[in-house]
Amino acid sequence: MSSRREEQAWTLIFGAWLIAGASTLGALFFGEVMQLPPCVLCWYQRIFMFPLALILPLGLFPLDARVIRYGLVLAVPGWGFAAFHQLLVAGVIPESIKPCTRGVPCSETVIQWFGFLTIPLLSLAAFSTIIALLVAAHLRSCK
Repeated sequence: MSSRREEQAWTLIFGAWLIAGASTLGALFFGEVMQLPPCVLCWYQRIFMFPLALILPLGLFPLDARVIRYGLVLAVPGWGFAAFHQLLVAGVIPESIKPCTRGVPCSETVIQWFGFLTIPLLSLAAFSTIIALLVAAHLRSCK
């Protein structure tokens, strides 16, 4: 791999790591500082996001392009849970299918900024961006 492509791939993986790290810190802030209990779907999204914050930097020093594959294995199912959660909150998925039968309801909107920005939407945006960055890094590292 050329030095320029290697630098581009490194930068893209680094960006994915920054988003995963910020998302992890944000989830911990909501849960531990603001005392907002996570619903079942939020727990599943955390299961896929938290390891990304640990795995992605391991592939940066030195650059190991295989970390892209490991990151995508976590980010894609996390995106699926985030998309399902967002559709549930938006009312697209009927209430009868909701997975949260105990504890905090998954369809409940706990935080809403600017009239539309919810925690599930933030999670969906984070996973989407991480996937896009990792795919772009993969394209840079394979050529």
